[in-house]
Amino acid sequence: MSRIRARAKRSPSPIIGSFIVRKHALDFLKNESGATAIEYGLIAAGIAVAIIAIVNTLGGQLKDIFTSISTGLQQDN
Repeated sequence: MSRIRARAKRSPSPIIGSFIVRKHALDFLKNESGATAIEYGLIAAGIAVAIIAIVNTLGGQLKDIFTSISTGLQQDN
């Protein structure tokens, strides 16, 4: 019985425990290293979408140009 009471006296109070949890939560929210990685990922994704849109647009136009050139060459023969 005395060991249980001795342990109870050594354990932190609920107020100190909540302070520690609050401190760790604030530290977690202040940490911006993960946010920076996410921002770089979003920038890369945006660039990829822009490249895909440009390639699709130019690809269709280039196909039309080469088709008209091919048709013109075949008519000359």
